[in-house]
Amino acid sequence: MSIVTISRGSYSRGKEVAEKLAARLHYECVSRDIILEACAEFNIPEIKLVRALHDAPSVLDRFQNGKERYLCYYHYALLKHLCRDDVIYHGLAGHFLLRNIPHVLKVRITADMDDRVQEEMKRENISEEKALYILQKDDEERRRWGLQVHGTDTWDSRLYDLVLHIGNLTVDDAVDILYRTVQTVSFQSTPASRQMMADMTRAAQIQVLLIDYAPGIRVVVKEGTAYISHIGQSLKTDPAMRQKLERQVANIEGITSVELREPLQAKSNYINPYHNI
Repeated sequence: MSIVTISRGSYSRGKEVAEKLAARLHYECVSRDIILEACAEFNIPEIKLVRALHDAPSVLDRFQNGKERYLCYYHYALLKHLCRDDVIYHGLAGHFLLRNIPHVLKVRITADMDDRVQEEMKRENISEEKALYILQKDDEERRRWGLQVHGTDTWDSRLYDLVLHIGNLTVDDAVDILYRTVQTVSFQSTPASRQMMADMTRAAQIQVLLIDYAPGIRVVVKEGTAYISHIGQSLKTDPAMRQKLERQVANIEGITSVELREPLQAKSNYINPYHNI
Protein backbone atom coordinates (compact mmCIF):
# COMPACT_ATOMS: atom_id res chain seq x y z
CA MET A 1 0.00 0.00 0.00
CA SER A 2 1.36 3.40 -0.95
CA ILE A 3 0.61 6.94 -2.09
CA VAL A 4 1.84 8.78 -5.18
CA THR A 5 1.84 12.57 -5.41
CA ILE A 6 2.39 14.10 -8.83
CA SER A 7 3.38 17.75 -9.15
CA ARG A 8 2.89 19.19 -12.61
CA GLY A 9 2.60 22.39 -14.57
CA SER A 10 -0.36 23.15 -16.81
CA TYR A 11 -0.42 21.01 -19.98
CA SER A 12 2.66 19.01 -18.96
CA ARG A 13 0.78 15.68 -19.35
CA GLY A 14 0.95 15.05 -15.59
CA LYS A 15 -2.80 14.52 -15.33
CA GLU A 16 -2.64 11.91 -18.08
CA VAL A 17 0.25 10.13 -16.34
CA ALA A 18 -1.67 10.12 -13.04
CA GLU A 19 -4.85 8.71 -14.56
CA LYS A 20 -3.08 5.97 -16.52
CA LEU A 21 -0.96 4.98 -13.53
CA ALA A 22 -4.02 4.84 -11.28
CA ALA A 23 -5.84 2.59 -13.76
CA ARG A 24 -2.86 0.25 -13.97
CA LEU A 25 -2.36 0.05 -10.21
CA HIS A 26 -6.11 0.05 -9.43
CA TYR A 27 -5.55 3.09 -7.20
CA GLU A 28 -7.91 5.98 -6.60
CA CYS A 29 -6.93 9.10 -8.60
CA VAL A 30 -7.81 12.47 -7.05
CA SER A 31 -7.12 16.15 -7.62
CA ARG A 32 -9.97 18.65 -7.66
CA ASP A 33 -12.03 16.20 -5.57
CA ILE A 34 -10.20 17.45 -2.46
CA ILE A 35 -11.31 21.03 -3.12
CA LEU A 36 -14.93 19.92 -3.33
CA GLU A 37 -14.60 17.85 -0.14
CA ALA A 38 -13.10 20.78 1.78
CA CYS A 39 -15.76 23.20 0.51
CA ALA A 40 -18.54 20.83 1.53
CA GLU A 41 -17.11 20.02 4.97
CA PHE A 42 -16.35 23.62 5.95
CA ASN A 43 -19.09 25.37 3.98
CA ILE A 44 -16.78 27.71 2.09
CA PRO A 45 -17.10 29.08 -1.48
CA GLU A 46 -15.11 27.09 -4.01
CA ILE A 47 -13.74 30.24 -5.68
CA LYS A 48 -12.15 31.43 -2.42
CA LEU A 49 -10.47 28.10 -1.80
CA VAL A 50 -9.21 27.90 -5.39
CA ARG A 51 -7.70 31.37 -5.12
CA ALA A 52 -6.04 30.49 -1.81
CA LEU A 53 -4.45 27.46 -3.47
CA HIS A 54 -3.34 29.10 -6.69
CA ASP A 55 -2.51 32.72 -5.85
CA ALA A 56 0.52 33.64 -3.77
CA PRO A 57 -0.65 35.47 -0.62
CA SER A 58 -0.19 39.22 -0.52
CA VAL A 59 1.13 41.07 2.53
CA LEU A 60 -2.47 42.11 3.29
CA ASP A 61 -3.67 38.49 3.06
CA ARG A 62 -1.10 37.38 5.59
CA PHE A 63 -1.84 40.29 7.91
CA GLN A 64 -5.58 39.59 7.86
CA ASN A 65 -5.27 35.80 8.01
CA GLY A 66 -7.28 35.77 4.78
CA LYS A 67 -5.96 32.66 3.06
CA GLU A 68 -4.40 30.82 5.99
CA ARG A 69 -7.77 29.54 7.19
CA TYR A 70 -8.66 28.15 3.75
CA LEU A 71 -5.27 26.48 3.41
CA CYS A 72 -5.76 24.82 6.81
CA TYR A 73 -9.12 23.47 5.66
CA TYR A 74 -7.60 22.13 2.44
CA HIS A 75 -4.59 20.54 4.12
CA TYR A 76 -6.82 18.70 6.57
CA ALA A 77 -9.16 17.47 3.82
CA LEU A 78 -6.18 16.30 1.75
CA LEU A 79 -4.44 14.45 4.58
CA LYS A 80 -7.67 12.83 5.73
CA HIS A 81 -8.28 11.55 2.20
CA LEU A 82 -4.73 10.30 1.62
CA CYS A 83 -4.74 8.34 4.89
CA ARG A 84 -6.69 5.69 2.99
CA ASP A 85 -3.52 4.70 1.02
CA ASP A 86 -3.52 3.40 -2.55
CA VAL A 87 -4.16 6.92 -3.85
CA ILE A 88 -2.59 8.99 -6.61
CA TYR A 89 -2.91 12.71 -6.02
CA HIS A 90 -2.05 15.15 -8.81
CA GLY A 91 -2.79 18.52 -7.26
CA LEU A 92 -1.10 21.27 -5.29
CA ALA A 93 0.77 20.91 -1.99
CA GLY A 94 1.07 17.11 -1.82
CA HIS A 95 4.84 17.16 -2.24
CA PHE A 96 5.12 19.86 0.45
CA LEU A 97 2.84 18.28 3.04
CA LEU A 98 4.06 14.70 2.64
CA ARG A 99 7.77 15.26 2.09
CA ASN A 100 8.75 13.29 5.22
CA ILE A 101 6.37 10.33 4.81
CA PRO A 102 8.44 7.31 3.61
CA HIS A 103 5.70 5.44 1.72
CA VAL A 104 4.80 8.43 -0.46
CA LEU A 105 6.37 8.45 -3.93
CA LYS A 106 6.78 12.12 -4.81
CA VAL A 107 7.00 12.84 -8.54
CA ARG A 108 7.45 15.94 -10.68
CA ILE A 109 6.32 15.79 -14.33
CA THR A 110 7.74 18.39 -16.73
CA ALA A 111 7.45 19.00 -20.46
CA ASP A 112 8.95 21.29 -23.11
CA MET A 113 7.40 24.75 -23.10
CA ASP A 114 6.84 24.58 -26.88
CA ASP A 115 4.76 21.41 -26.46
CA ARG A 116 2.81 22.97 -23.58
CA VAL A 117 2.11 26.09 -25.65
CA GLN A 118 0.82 24.04 -28.57
CA GLU A 119 -1.49 22.10 -26.25
CA GLU A 120 -2.81 25.28 -24.64
CA MET A 121 -3.42 26.86 -28.06
CA LYS A 122 -5.34 23.80 -29.22
CA ARG A 123 -7.50 23.40 -26.11
CA GLU A 124 -8.24 27.09 -25.49
CA ASN A 125 -8.27 28.24 -29.13
CA ILE A 126 -5.89 31.14 -28.43
CA SER A 127 -2.79 32.60 -30.06
CA GLU A 128 0.73 31.33 -29.42
CA GLU A 129 1.68 34.60 -27.74
CA LYS A 130 -1.27 34.48 -25.36
CA ALA A 131 -0.73 30.79 -24.56
CA LEU A 132 2.93 31.42 -23.68
CA TYR A 133 2.00 34.38 -21.48
CA ILE A 134 -0.63 32.35 -19.57
CA LEU A 135 1.70 29.39 -18.99
CA GLN A 136 4.61 31.54 -17.82
CA LYS A 137 2.34 33.48 -15.48
CA ASP A 138 0.85 30.27 -14.07
CA ASP A 139 4.29 28.73 -13.53
CA GLU A 140 5.56 31.83 -11.75
CA GLU A 141 2.47 32.08 -9.56
CA ARG A 142 2.88 28.46 -8.44
CA ARG A 143 6.54 29.05 -7.63
CA ARG A 144 5.70 32.17 -5.61
CA TRP A 145 2.94 30.26 -3.79
CA GLY A 146 5.33 27.47 -2.81
CA LEU A 147 7.98 29.90 -1.62
CA GLN A 148 5.63 32.10 0.41
CA VAL A 149 3.42 29.37 1.90
CA HIS A 150 5.91 26.51 2.33
CA GLY A 151 9.29 28.25 1.98
CA THR A 152 10.36 26.02 -0.92
CA ASP A 153 10.43 26.42 -4.69
CA THR A 154 8.11 23.96 -6.45
CA TRP A 155 10.89 23.42 -9.01
CA ASP A 156 13.40 22.32 -6.35
CA SER A 157 14.21 18.73 -7.33
CA ARG A 158 14.99 17.84 -3.70
CA LEU A 159 11.23 17.77 -3.04
CA TYR A 160 10.83 14.74 -5.30
CA ASP A 161 11.92 11.13 -5.54
CA LEU A 162 11.65 11.28 -9.34
CA VAL A 163 11.54 14.08 -11.90
CA LEU A 164 10.35 12.86 -15.31
CA HIS A 165 10.45 14.98 -18.46
CA ILE A 166 7.85 14.18 -21.10
CA GLY A 167 9.67 14.52 -24.41
CA ASN A 168 11.90 11.64 -25.35
CA LEU A 169 10.02 9.87 -22.56
CA THR A 170 6.40 9.32 -23.53
CA VAL A 171 3.46 9.27 -21.12
CA ASP A 172 3.45 5.47 -21.30
CA ASP A 173 7.19 5.38 -20.54
CA ALA A 174 6.59 7.54 -17.45
CA VAL A 175 3.75 5.28 -16.33
CA ASP A 176 5.98 2.19 -16.72
CA ILE A 177 8.74 3.76 -14.62
CA LEU A 178 6.35 4.84 -11.87
CA TYR A 179 4.51 1.52 -11.89
CA ARG A 180 7.74 -0.35 -11.17
CA THR A 181 9.01 2.20 -8.65
CA VAL A 182 5.90 2.42 -6.49
CA GLN A 183 5.92 -1.36 -5.98
CA THR A 184 9.43 -1.43 -4.52
CA VAL A 185 9.87 -2.04 -0.80
CA SER A 186 10.94 1.58 -0.28
CA PHE A 187 7.43 2.87 -0.97
CA GLN A 188 5.34 0.31 0.89
CA SER A 189 3.57 1.60 3.98
CA THR A 190 4.61 0.32 7.38
CA PRO A 191 2.98 0.66 10.81
CA ALA A 192 5.45 3.47 11.57
CA SER A 193 4.78 5.39 8.35
CA ARG A 194 1.00 5.00 8.72
CA GLN A 195 1.33 6.37 12.26
CA MET A 196 3.20 9.38 10.88
CA MET A 197 0.31 10.02 8.46
CA ALA A 198 -2.25 9.66 11.26
CA ASP A 199 -0.32 12.09 13.47
CA MET A 200 -0.07 14.65 10.67
CA THR A 201 -3.79 14.34 10.01
CA ARG A 202 -4.66 14.86 13.70
CA ALA A 203 -2.34 17.88 13.81
CA ALA A 204 -4.13 19.35 10.78
CA GLN A 205 -7.50 18.70 12.44
CA ILE A 206 -6.37 20.54 15.58
CA GLN A 207 -5.05 23.43 13.49
CA VAL A 208 -8.46 23.77 11.86
CA LEU A 209 -10.06 23.82 15.31
CA LEU A 210 -7.76 26.56 16.63
CA ILE A 211 -6.97 28.71 13.59
CA ASP A 212 -9.65 31.32 14.41
CA TYR A 213 -8.30 31.71 17.93
CA ALA A 214 -4.63 31.96 16.97
CA PRO A 215 -3.61 32.70 13.35
CA GLY A 216 -0.17 31.23 12.74
CA ILE A 217 -0.67 28.47 15.32
CA ARG A 218 1.58 25.40 14.94
CA VAL A 219 0.64 21.86 15.96
CA VAL A 220 2.70 18.67 16.13
CA VAL A 221 1.23 15.35 17.29
CA LYS A 222 3.52 12.60 18.55
CA GLU A 223 2.63 9.46 20.51
CA GLY A 224 -0.80 10.80 21.36
CA THR A 225 0.39 14.18 22.65
CA ALA A 226 -0.54 17.40 20.83
CA TYR A 227 2.24 19.97 21.12
CA ILE A 228 0.84 23.42 20.34
CA SER A 229 2.92 26.57 19.82
CA HIS A 230 2.52 30.11 18.43
CA ILE A 231 -0.79 30.20 20.28
CA GLY A 232 -1.48 33.93 20.12
CA GLN A 233 -2.01 36.52 22.82
CA SER A 234 -5.57 35.54 23.80
CA LEU A 235 -4.56 31.94 24.61
CA LYS A 236 -1.48 33.15 26.46
CA THR A 237 -3.46 35.34 28.86
CA ASP A 238 -6.94 33.77 29.21
CA PRO A 239 -6.89 30.65 31.43
CA ALA A 240 -10.57 29.85 30.84
CA MET A 241 -10.09 29.88 27.06
CA ARG A 242 -6.97 27.72 27.38
CA GLN A 243 -8.83 25.13 29.42
CA LYS A 244 -11.76 25.11 27.00
CA LEU A 245 -9.56 24.56 23.97
CA GLU A 246 -7.42 21.97 25.76
CA ARG A 247 -10.61 20.00 26.47
CA GLN A 248 -11.71 20.28 22.83
CA VAL A 249 -8.35 19.05 21.57
CA ALA A 250 -8.22 16.22 24.12
CA ASN A 251 -11.60 14.97 22.84
CA ILE A 252 -10.13 14.28 19.38
CA GLU A 253 -9.73 10.57 18.78
CA GLY A 254 -6.15 9.46 19.33
CA ILE A 255 -5.13 12.47 21.47
CA THR A 256 -4.25 11.54 25.05
CA SER A 257 -2.67 14.79 26.25
CA VAL A 258 -2.23 18.42 25.22
CA GLU A 259 0.83 20.59 25.78
CA LEU A 260 0.70 24.34 25.11
CA ARG A 261 4.30 25.40 24.60
CA GLU A 262 3.79 29.03 25.72
CA PRO A 263 3.07 29.42 29.46
CA LEU A 264 0.10 31.34 30.84
CA GLN A 265 0.85 35.05 31.21
CA ALA A 266 -0.79 37.73 33.35
CA LYS A 267 -2.82 40.27 31.40
CA SER A 268 -1.14 43.64 31.08
CA ASN A 269 -2.78 46.59 32.84
CA TYR A 270 -1.13 49.02 30.46
CA ILE A 271 -3.56 51.48 28.86
CA ASN A 272 -2.68 53.05 25.54
CA PRO A 273 -3.36 56.82 25.94
CA TYR A 274 -3.59 57.19 22.17
CA HIS A 275 -6.18 54.42 21.66
CA ASN A 276 -9.11 56.77 20.98
CA ILE A 277 -7.22 59.43 19.05
